[in-house]
Amino acid sequence: MGKKEIAIVIDSCTDVPPAEIERYGMYVVPVQVNYEDGSYLDKVDITPQEVYDRLAVEVPRTSTPTPAIASEVLGRVVADGYEQAVVVTISSGLSSTHDLLRSVSSGMSRLRTLLVDTKNIGMGAGLVVLALARMVEAGATLEELEEAADRIVANTKVFFCVDTLDYLLRGGRIGKVTYRVGSLLDMRPVISCNEEGVYYTVSKAKGRKLSLKRAMSCAEKFAAQFDECVMAVVDGDAASEAAEVRRELKGRIANATTWYEGNVSPALVVHTGPGLIGVGVQGA
Repeated sequence: MGKKEIAIVIDSCTDVPPAEIERYGMYVVPVQVNYEDGSYLDKVDITPQEVYDRLAVEVPRTSTPTPAIASEVLGRVVADGYEQAVVVTISSGLSSTHDLLRSVSSGMSRLRTLLVDTKNIGMGAGLVVLALARMVEAGATLEELEEAADRIVANTKVFFCVDTLDYLLRGGRIGKVTYRVGSLLDMRPVISCNEEGVYYTVSKAKGRKLSLKRAMSCAEKFAAQFDECVMAVVDGDAASEAAEVRRELKGRIANATTWYEGNVSPALVVHTGPGLIGVGVQGA
């Protein structure tokens, strides 16, 4: 097969919408969702809805892709004629997937790779992927992608609202005291990723509706820094609320040129539970 340009390789927790994965011909390395009866590949042989449906019975664990799966995906990249690839992952501060893919790709002598740590998760990471994909489509070189990556990462944020604190406690993301006080007072955190790519609480609000308002305000404030921006609203089993959030934000953020929507990955569902809504913002 003849030489091609730059392949785009992502992990499944970047939450790039399926239509965009197909459009750009992206290669996806799935993380694992692990139940007592076996392991499943994120978005390959288990869906978000299947995870939701089983939560009352069992909350699974997640783990990084296996080296064998990562090697298989990168092997397909080479077999398809690519000599260069940009490999984009969720935050190295939240997952060891980035380090795994760095290790596996370093052993691919026939493939020159650029590793990009989005310092983000879910659609926050997905927006970084899509910005790089647009550059690849426009003919950017690997050097130009590397030069732009830090700016793209810095200009991208996602704000998550959860409907329950149970899963954050279970995953060790919040302490027992925070959980008890938050549950007692019905305080809901708005969560994002800091400059190191680690979760932090941006704001807190009493009750679901107010927490969504806070998340929208955070997104609006971040978007206002830029002449133009790209927006995304994603959800985890909260489609009707997500649609309302999109409608309201479209009336408030006039500088948005593109809007994305979709579902969060099954692996992210494990750590947040049902009812998650995420608002992603990327400044142009």
